[in-house]
Amino acid sequence: MPPQKRAKKASKVAVTDAADSPAPEMAVSGQPAVAGGGKRVLLVDDDAEIVESMRTVLESKGYEILIARDGNQGLAMAESHDPDLVVLDMMMPKRSGFLVLERLRRSRSVPMRVIMITANEGSRHKAYAEMLGVDDYIRKPFAMDRLIDSVQRLLPG
Repeated sequence: MPPQKRAKKASKVAVTDAADSPAPEMAVSGQPAVAGGGKRVLLVDDDAEIVESMRTVLESKGYEILIARDGNQGLAMAESHDPDLVVLDMMMPKRSGFLVLERLRRSRSVPMRVIMITANEGSRHKAYAEMLGVDDYIRKPFAMDRLIDSVQRLLPG
């Protein structure tokens, strides 16, 4: 990663970590369930703007949203809350999306549905995620329609 990008990512992480509480967030939509049918989706990403955009659009579709701000928190929430789907960023503080995905694949007899999102354009990363059994791989920036289509395909009904 070029030094400028590394510095930008590091400063974003520091600001995000300092602003967030250490406890994971849980958001439950007050709207009646529609397409989501009350299915639970865990969003694991350290970028507050992306999380808020995904939360808003998925709640509007009737999904119950759980939020984790780093890889360790995401793994703990996946294990304790048993979501129907995890939307997992690749590059995060404390534990990368790859390490979270590897652990989820090793620790569960029935694989959890996982969508990996990343700003990384390398094809090796996509190939590795697919080898680990990721259900979908979305590159940032992405249209929210792309995310909705993927979630609805992986969580029908």
